[in-house]
Amino acid sequence: MKTYERRWQQFIPISLDKAWDFFSSPFNLSKITPPDMRFVITSPYGEDTKMYAGMIITYKVSPLFGIKMNWMTEITQVHDKQYFVDEQRFGPYALWHHQHHFKEVPGGVLMTDILNYAIPYGLAGTLANKILVGKKLTAVFNYREKKIKELFG
Repeated sequence: MKTYERRWQQFIPISLDKAWDFFSSPFNLSKITPPDMRFVITSPYGEDTKMYAGMIITYKVSPLFGIKMNWMTEITQVHDKQYFVDEQRFGPYALWHHQHHFKEVPGGVLMTDILNYAIPYGLAGTLANKILVGKKLTAVFNYREKKIKELFG
């Protein structure tokens, strides 16, 4: 199974406390996810819930062609105001390991996403990544960057 690594960085002109407060709430993910993905959290948490290691989050999402899927991730690591990691437990990927890092820098925060993922189905999955999945992930993170700029400047 072929694995892929993607990295994104974004400067956000807000305090580390404000960045952590926003990104450590699973419910804010829908605010920075493209609407065509129809992303909905189905876990029974309140909107003021903050993530913690061991937290299971379930979603409905339509990543490609409008096909609805169930997705379950676990927050496996949380280091307050530094990073957290989510890993897929059930969903469209053979592997999904997403690190979210936050570093205070002059004038704001540098946010770094490191995503390691794999597509199932062998050669067909490799081809799907090249034609569809890789491009979709780029589009999702480009949208996210745009929305974060709109929200925080």
